[in-house]
Amino acid sequence: MAASGFEGFEKRLELRFSWHYPARDWLGLRRIEFHHLERVLALVQCTVVSAVGNGFFDAYVLSESSMFVYPTRVIIKTCGTTQLLRSVCPFILLAADLGLTICSCRYTRGSFMFPELQPFPHGSFKDEVSYLEDRLPAALSDRKSSVLRSNNMAHHCWHVFTATGCARLGYVTGDGSYTIEVCMTELDRASAGRFYPTGIMEGCSISKAMTRATGIGDINPRALICDFAFEPCGYSMNGIDGDRYSTIHVTPEEGFSYASYECNGSVHDAKDEITWVLRKVAQVFGPGSMSVSITGVSQEVWARIGGSLEALALKCCDRSDDEFPGAGTVIFRTFTRMTRSETTTGGYNGW
Repeated sequence: MAASGFEGFEKRLELRFSWHYPARDWLGLRRIEFHHLERVLALVQCTVVSAVGNGFFDAYVLSESSMFVYPTRVIIKTCGTTQLLRSVCPFILLAADLGLTICSCRYTRGSFMFPELQPFPHGSFKDEVSYLEDRLPAALSDRKSSVLRSNNMAHHCWHVFTATGCARLGYVTGDGSYTIEVCMTELDRASAGRFYPTGIMEGCSISKAMTRATGIGDINPRALICDFAFEPCGYSMNGIDGDRYSTIHVTPEEGFSYASYECNGSVHDAKDEITWVLRKVAQVFGPGSMSVSITGVSQEVWARIGGSLEALALKCCDRSDDEFPGAGTVIFRTFTRMTRSETTTGGYNGW
């Protein structure tokens, strides 16, 4: 752990692929042998600590966050001082060996708490974009990078880079799918305290006790949860529910406490499902500040979420939206905990 504190804010990379030829192998990227995945993760500077899979995808809890491997898509997010972007070229080559070619790349992250500790190219967003530009094939010609800024919370700005060469594909033109990424800091001390191992139970028992005690297991009761508790503190989990994933990572140390939540879903889900999920996540962690980024939904869908956090004494303090090739609309909102006077006088200022 760095002297300044552990960097909780993750870097997230999503690579999508298409087939070279019509004859499709339904397993696709899931055929990548585990020792090849280990070599890629070694470049990133992390390892697999737990894994689970179903008929749709494989989910890996990493020593520094998570990885999900679908037949034509890989999502990897890592925290700390990992070098996530070093995985881009190896994944492209491994996919090519299976008859797949990259057709979309999306990279996102918040603002690091300790940017001075990040290795190249993660020391600046400009360097990260240049690194990606130099390594992605020219066929991914539709590219854009942008920082969705929060004027009130510097640690909750949102950095986005996208590149695509497959605008004809459904997920680009809008198939109703979305990704939601939540970053939370200044966690409620009682909530954060539940992520410190206690007693003499084995690690797996501790992680399951944390999942139950914190209410994480109730966020999506349908999901199969693969959880892991770290020493001396900290927690990660992946949830799988059909073709849907969810993931949580917690750094509970006072002074730089952080938790993240991410999931994918569809605008065709039950009307209030994502609203309920957001409220439950906020209840579990009690953050002092919180950002929410949703990729691939319209303003109308966001409006449906409405003031779901108002009742939890969180007010929207900044908003920013942008359009990205291969991703669609990215809607970004930041929230802070209401003061006592705002709570009692109805000072919530809307979404």
